[in-house]
Amino acid sequence: MKKFHQRDEHETDRTKSAETKRMKNMKRLGGGGLSLQTFANMKSNKNGYNPSLIKKQKEFYKNAKYVSKFRKSMKQQNYHDKNEIGESSKVDDNDGCVDDDKQKVKSNKRIGLEDVYKQTKEEMEKARMEREAIFQAKKEAKEEAESRRKVAKGKMMRKTRHGQPVMKYRIEHLLDSIKKSAGIDGSS
Repeated sequence: MKKFHQRDEHETDRTKSAETKRMKNMKRLGGGGLSLQTFANMKSNKNGYNPSLIKKQKEFYKNAKYVSKFRKSMKQQNYHDKNEIGESSKVDDNDGCVDDDKQKVKSNKRIGLEDVYKQTKEEMEKARMEREAIFQAKKEAKEEAESRRKVAKGKMMRKTRHGQPVMKYRIEHLLDSIKKSAGIDGSS
């Protein structure tokens, strides 16, 4: 009977150790798993964070803002046009002097807008040409450096009849690198 009792204690120790291991694992992994009901509720509950939807809404509001600005400007333009038409329909005894002034003002406004448009277009073209010139200069410098490296590589890879490297070019390369590091001009 004593042996049976000892065996029983031994098994309870095993179950306790297994239970403590399980508890430690649950703590380490962040507690027990979710119940099926909790999981389903979490999936069905919308928290309102959807990046693609947010992006679409931002774009929609941005476009709406542009449309409203456009409509305001069109309304304002139509208002000015109606004023000019209304005043031009009134013919004074001054042989339409007021009518000519209004048309000049209107044409001046249009010319002003056209000038601004042309000026901005010219500035953009000038900036584009500058960018292209910088890009072309960088491209030419890159090609020149690549051709220099290719020539230097060809010289460094030359071999004698017996398969030994030609030391003349290697020594010249070392001398050039020493001169560059010392700051001595290689023109002498």
